[in-house]
Amino acid sequence: MNQAEIITERIQLAGADGTGMAAYVARPKAQGPHSGLLLFQEAFGVNHHIRSVAERFASEGYVVAAPELFHRTAPPGFEASYTDFPAVMPHVEALTADAAEEDVRSAYDWLKANAQVKANEISCVGFCLGGRVSFIANSAVPLRAAVSFYGGGIAQSLLHRAARLQAPMLLIWGGLDKHIPPEHRKAVTERLSAHAKIYVNTEFSRADHGFFCDERAAYEPHSARQAWALTREFLRS
Repeated sequence: MNQAEIITERIQLAGADGTGMAAYVARPKAQGPHSGLLLFQEAFGVNHHIRSVAERFASEGYVVAAPELFHRTAPPGFEASYTDFPAVMPHVEALTADAAEEDVRSAYDWLKANAQVKANEISCVGFCLGGRVSFIANSAVPLRAAVSFYGGGIAQSLLHRAARLQAPMLLIWGGLDKHIPPEHRKAVTERLSAHAKIYVNTEFSRADHGFFCDERAAYEPHSARQAWALTREFLRS
């Protein structure tokens, strides 16, 4: 399936807390139903890269919804430069686990109610901040599979959710990532093992934080291609 065979649009979702939340949607033109996918952004917004990833998944046959997780504190369509951390930190800090769970439920309910989506085949993928949100999503809604790319803060604040994970989890880390040290990655997998959860833990030794994004300085093409192939297979199987 190529770009000409997908449809993209922006939609508005109603949040449980009364706030509105925009989302970028990409889906096949072909009639479904198709598998559904929640796509969770990095700290820099639902930007060109996240939209392109949504379109890649749509080309694979998924109906993809990428919610704007900063809708409480940032204007619709918020994007920031990959080097402008001061611009994103207030929004990152304001996105609590409880708020993220509300956003997950809102986007999940939209996908589940969509006639083009197989209600029992909804998964999620998230990057960086979104990798953390993927972990939250897996503890909050009945997913088919969940993928977390270098999700920060899981070891520090989310391990109590491990017992509630409902779907197999793919954890992807960069071996050179100083933001998520080995002891934090180990803490996550040890807790999942303690609760007998199904997971795959993968470290790309030559990759740094953000290595999947081809618009960041940290992009590592070999690891990105391998991680994409692994993610596709994990979601399928």
